[in-house]
Amino acid sequence: MFFNKSKLHNENQASWGREIVAGLIGYLTTVYIVVVNGSILSQAGISLENGMIATILASFVGTLLMGVFGRLPLIIIPGMGINVLFAYSIVQGTGLSFQEGLAVVLIASIILLITAFSRLGIILKNAIPDSLKHAITVGLGFFIILIGLEKSELIVSGEHTILAIGDFTSPNFIVGLVTLFLAIFLYIKNIPANFLFTMIGGTAFAYFFGTLEPAGNTLSLDVSEAIFIPSFSAINEISFWIAVFPLAMILIFENMGLLHGQLAMLKQDNRYESAYKVTAFSTLTCAFFGTSPTISAAENAAVIASKGRTGKVAITASLLFLATIFIIPWISYIPNTAISPILIIVGVLMAQNIRHISLDDISEAIPAFLIVFMIPFTYSIADGMAFGFIAYPLVKMAIGKKNELSKPLIVISGLFLLDFIIKMTGI
Repeated sequence: MFFNKSKLHNENQASWGREIVAGLIGYLTTVYIVVVNGSILSQAGISLENGMIATILASFVGTLLMGVFGRLPLIIIPGMGINVLFAYSIVQGTGLSFQEGLAVVLIASIILLITAFSRLGIILKNAIPDSLKHAITVGLGFFIILIGLEKSELIVSGEHTILAIGDFTSPNFIVGLVTLFLAIFLYIKNIPANFLFTMIGGTAFAYFFGTLEPAGNTLSLDVSEAIFIPSFSAINEISFWIAVFPLAMILIFENMGLLHGQLAMLKQDNRYESAYKVTAFSTLTCAFFGTSPTISAAENAAVIASKGRTGKVAITASLLFLATIFIIPWISYIPNTAISPILIIVGVLMAQNIRHISLDDISEAIPAFLIVFMIPFTYSIADGMAFGFIAYPLVKMAIGKKNELSKPLIVISGLFLLDFIIKMTGI
């Protein structure tokens, strides 16, 4: 059998070229996470610089693992919504320290890893009604929108109301509003790397209006500050385990949904099991890098559309993420007003899942909307979930649909109820 060696060499070069370009596109569409996630982590008790380093390392390792062992063109980054859960609910909401929060991440990641090697994930997935799953995503979306509006100072604490519109004469308000309009325009026009250009444009606006704050111009690469040791000092407290549950559930649901969809686009559904295992291992590293867990990036759709098909894409993107560590002193200048529009748009995209909630079935709608509204209104994802999970079996039993309740769901609802009882009694 004869073949043309020159042609084979040229095709291999073309393949490498296509994969590298797809990796570059994937990096450019996801690099915004370094600043956005770093900013959110800084609300949990670490510096912005350390938050960005943690994000870079977790993205580098997770994406490299996917490229080398998963052999798939999927980029792994800290998940939006999950980072908000970690910073605002797990750390701020429960009073856990940053290191104790990382212990929650570690336990939740171990649970995810167990589901990757057993049927537990399928059992949990089937036990939770779809309406509650979608409600969690929608509630997270509204929560992220609220945080984005606050960071841009478009809304503030009201004098006679809980919230009020910001000061129209404030430079930060003007910059935040203009940057939001820019972000919406770039996104609607489907401009490649639109989030990256939003941050660049927002930073330029802040400089022009004189709201850009100085940032550090040096970078310390002290390894001792890049590796964290999770603290299990709160492991005997019920609040610790109540924090583990929603994080583990969201990790399982999001990873299953994202990987199924992306592998279907790649027409490689047979690789789901290996991709899920690699993703689970990636989340495990996050507890030691000092960040919220990673997931398969939603922006991988852009990578797939760019004809990326192999692990070369992920390896390329991972190396670019690692190189990002050297420009931290410059990206530290990016202000909140340049980050907030990204949060708002991501929140809107998550909130679109409301269309999947069965609104014509009141026994599904009431618990779902309790989750949707109570997550942002209580400023706690875990407490917001609790309202819906407790209400669901009560509503079903009230209308005689007890047969629709699974045993795992009743146990989960009971745990949320127990947490509320403990809080009320002060035990």
